[in-house]
Amino acid sequence: MRTAANAVTSSVEHVATRIFHPATPTAPVPAGLDDYKTQVARRVTERNPDHVYAGTLPPMLPAIVVLEITVDRDGQLADVEVQRSRDPDASEIALTSVRRSSPLPPPQQLAQATGRLTFSETFLFADSERYQLRSLAGPQASE
Repeated sequence: MRTAANAVTSSVEHVATRIFHPATPTAPVPAGLDDYKTQVARRVTERNPDHVYAGTLPPMLPAIVVLEITVDRDGQLADVEVQRSRDPDASEIALTSVRRSSPLPPPQQLAQATGRLTFSETFLFADSERYQLRSLAGPQASE
């Protein structure tokens, strides 16, 4: 039989559990690789606001960096390396930005049998330090 005292205790325990052990927010299950790359790009921009370029990208970009990123099924960064770049400073900013963003959203069903997912992301630099990620970038200005 449930008494009023038990109901109050149960309610207090429930509230205390939610305060001290809040639900961990999880990323939605990605619909495919493009959706997952968008989730990752959002995470990188959230964690690196000082390096994010807002607005329309200029017609001539001073640097473009393509990174190859490997994550495990939990979103932990397994590897990140420069796939293409001609600017070592921009490359370092891109690498640091991804490392700072770890853990990334879990790729869930996109992780291969090895439990890892490897994909590329392009950093479009508008100036020497600020970029947009190709997965989120809008149209570029024309000359």
